[in-house]
Amino acid sequence: MSLRDIPLTTIDGRTTSLAEHADKVVLVVNVASRCGLTPQYATLEQLQRTYGPRGFTVLGFPCNSFAGQEPGSAEKITEFCSTTYGVTFPLMEKTKVNGRHSHPLYTELRKVPDASGHAGRVRWNFEKFVILPDDSVHRFRPQTLPDDAAIVAVIEQGLAQLGGAALDEAAPEGAVDEAAPEGVEA
Repeated sequence: MSLRDIPLTTIDGRTTSLAEHADKVVLVVNVASRCGLTPQYATLEQLQRTYGPRGFTVLGFPCNSFAGQEPGSAEKITEFCSTTYGVTFPLMEKTKVNGRHSHPLYTELRKVPDASGHAGRVRWNFEKFVILPDDSVHRFRPQTLPDDAAIVAVIEQGLAQLGGAALDEAAPEGAVDEAAPEGVEA
């Protein structure tokens, strides 16, 4: 089973999977509303607004695994994210990220090493995994800010993998391709 086939549940109870985002660069992050790193929500949302139109999405996974820093209900989490940080990116149901009861997605993501070559346990809230269209995964520890140059470079790398497909889909039907011979439609 690939990462994209693992079933997920949105914060409002809808079944989904990463396959729904197969044409996107996906940043998976475990989030919490009562953490010293919670202000990272603002930068995550900034990334969503900047890169979303180009084929990128953040997927937030509320997590109460670290010092009980996400105790709220789905409704409270959604309200907090919306009113405090203007979050527009998708949120999933509250998720366990470590241990034998962890979500299957996180069981797989924990196998991915970070830049120092260390795999294993998610260390804290706001650990980030960027999944590229070729299914490669890049891991960034919680203290790495969402707009860190290393994360942005990986996002850009993934967007480059999407290449012309995203641009072709954006061309309106009947549009003329300026690079094509005269009279040839895009």
